[in-house]
Amino acid sequence: MGPQIILAGTLRRDYILPPVGRPLLDVPGGGLLYAAAGASVWTQAHGLGIGLLGRVGEDYPHEWLRSFVKRGFNVEGIRILPGHLDLRTFRAYQDPSAVASDQTRGDVQRSNPVAHFARLGLPYPKSLFGYQPPVDRTGSRAPAPDTPHPADIPASYRAARLVHICPLDHLTGSRLVTTFRQAGVKVVTLDPSAALMAPAMLDEVSNLLHGLTAFMPAEEELRALFWSRSDDPWEMVEALAAFGCEFIVVKCGGRGQMLYDAASKKRWEIPAYPARLADPTGMGDSFCGGFIAGLHQDYDPLHAVLCGNISASLTIEGSGAFHALEVLPGLAQARLDSLARTVRQV
Repeated sequence: MGPQIILAGTLRRDYILPPVGRPLLDVPGGGLLYAAAGASVWTQAHGLGIGLLGRVGEDYPHEWLRSFVKRGFNVEGIRILPGHLDLRTFRAYQDPSAVASDQTRGDVQRSNPVAHFARLGLPYPKSLFGYQPPVDRTGSRAPAPDTPHPADIPASYRAARLVHICPLDHLTGSRLVTTFRQAGVKVVTLDPSAALMAPAMLDEVSNLLHGLTAFMPAEEELRALFWSRSDDPWEMVEALAAFGCEFIVVKCGGRGQMLYDAASKKRWEIPAYPARLADPTGMGDSFCGGFIAGLHQDYDPLHAVLCGNISASLTIEGSGAFHALEVLPGLAQARLDSLARTVRQV
């Protein structure tokens, strides 16, 4: 039997100067891996298969792919393209107190790595020579070469029960949603790219949301989409749900999440678990991975948000895509039980 949960997104080779702790130089990263770790927090004990859908070049370290398999992930959906594919990304965090989430641009620097290594008195890594910040193609009408295409989906992935799509360009995201729904996948969730959440894209968003299980934008993205139309986030959420989406989840960084259930018209506010911030990289993706794993358990959106919340809390307390999987056994469940008592229905 193939994997029950499929995650689609991008893989990266990360160079991170975190707010706390040692630099990470050329380590596996990308939204796809953070989402996978966030989901695996809740699936490891159940032996539930998670399939990864993405693309890399033939220069991507094959030992990394083997390490993903050892962690229990299915990599049949990772297509290896011929030739070189530059997947390097750089992030430098300067003031940890100013960083609310990995969606917030504020104090996260993604360019001029030479200056940041010099500021910290660190030698510049040879493997970062020639680095240029990746061009943001999430708003492009043409798919980027490092994003998964519908033709990359293995047959075994089409029989999955749940699919989550990480931030990708609009064309790729919408094609993947359509392909998986046509294959009979009942639960499809989406974390939109910032480019999709522009005021001029409201019609595209409305078409994308019809039949979607959950839509999970960041609060600043939600406000950008409804710029000049509304100042009330709950009004915005209800407008999105009216397009035909079951659950709207708004990621509010350090304040937690908002949840709206379209069928019951119930609204909840879930505070962020009070974790110690070491590195916010991947916080949003880890939340989404935890959410879809929680949704698999009993199809309760509130439980799913709690699972995502805890996955994110574990991720930000260390550095690296798989930090959330290296904590003490039982910690995630203990945090979940504690957080559940703080939920507020509004």
